[in-house]
Amino acid sequence: MTASSPASDHVIKEMNRIFALQHNNQWDVKASSAATRKAKLQKLKDAVEAHADDIVAAVQKDTRKPEGEIRVTEVMNIVNNIQLNIDSVEEWMKPTEVTPSNNPDDKAMIVPEARGVCLILGPWNFPLGLTFGPLAAAVAAGNCCMVKLTDLCPATAHIAKVIVEEVFQESETAVFEGDVSVAEELLKLPFSHIFFTGSTRVGKIVMAAAAKNLASVTLELGGKSPVIIDEGANVEAIGAALAGAKQFNGGQACISPDYVFVREDEQARLVQAFKSNVEKNLYEDGKIKKEAIAQIVNKANFDRVKGLFDDAVEKGATVAVGGTLEEEDLTIHPTMLTGVTPQMKILQEEIFAPIIPVMTYDDIDQAIGYIEARDKPLALYVFSPDDENIDKVLRRTSSGGVTVNGVFSHYLENRLPFGGVNASGIGSYHGYFGFKAFSHERAVYMHQ
Repeated sequence: MTASSPASDHVIKEMNRIFALQHNNQWDVKASSAATRKAKLQKLKDAVEAHADDIVAAVQKDTRKPEGEIRVTEVMNIVNNIQLNIDSVEEWMKPTEVTPSNNPDDKAMIVPEARGVCLILGPWNFPLGLTFGPLAAAVAAGNCCMVKLTDLCPATAHIAKVIVEEVFQESETAVFEGDVSVAEELLKLPFSHIFFTGSTRVGKIVMAAAAKNLASVTLELGGKSPVIIDEGANVEAIGAALAGAKQFNGGQACISPDYVFVREDEQARLVQAFKSNVEKNLYEDGKIKKEAIAQIVNKANFDRVKGLFDDAVEKGATVAVGGTLEEEDLTIHPTMLTGVTPQMKILQEEIFAPIIPVMTYDDIDQAIGYIEARDKPLALYVFSPDDENIDKVLRRTSSGGVTVNGVFSHYLENRLPFGGVNASGIGSYHGYFGFKAFSHERAVYMHQ
């Protein structure tokens, strides 16, 4: 979070009023049936579908994303996520029976119950999808929610508020617009649970605020997600996959590949495959199709990324592909750097742009050792035909999730938990794991 003017007295009064309403209403919402929760979720799904064109227009106004990406990430994924909660909430709400160890004639069970009044703070890279996804899980688990989208996407925040006000009473769920000062004031309230998606730096601020009220947290953060390309892997296919991953949302995804290890003798093939795919997908008559790639979200982030790029080049990195950064419209062309070293800032900070540095190695243990020595990333990607090497990477590293011989797949599978570890996050969600994130597992023992 950055410095901003204090929130107005009116805004503070409103958030306190709504918090009090939700605090008083939480017990009725907690006691709600599966049918009631499903009905709310259905209304939310219907509203998202009804406002699909408005969502596209708002996100494009805020971010210049390609319409196809918005339809997938900010509409279709939300609708599918809500539907999964509708289809599953009745089963998820059922107590889990446990056979008592001392007296089998007694009864014992684990009962999932709502945490209470929750705060959801959304990010700017997928402003609606990564806010309404957690919201659907919170509603399924029987919580009240106060929601704040990022101030970097004001048009999206407004359509989110319109949708929520159509679907929910403010005593159940409410959206707050405004700048960072509004989020700062919200963090002062004694929520039962806080769900935050964003940077590790701000995640520490959120966790410190939660500690003052002993609120539980789910922190979906980021980090430098590595790629290991093992000997014998299909380098041409990998180059194309990495190009597609870095083009997606202009490289502004928390699980975007952040740096690559490849064997020295295969680096040139990787560079060529990356270059060919970028040129095929994004260029026409030598010019980039800007409608096909998202801009960097704002000038401050563009300047940050340019600083990382300039530092790498000044310290000896080679621009193998791309290297064009257009400040006037915040466009960064997909770029691959070779000859990078750990002393360069681009290998020390999360990039969050369509730039990918490449390092070479002689033995896979070198790549593993490099990863072991650094913060645990949100994602790790390993491409290998060798099961023993895959197993070695899994045993010797730690990350929020792993995709083997592909990218993003562990995120897209809703039956897997998605989340980070230590610096890349705390807790997980998606599918049943989202329901669990917004639930307390209550132990109940009944003597007979």
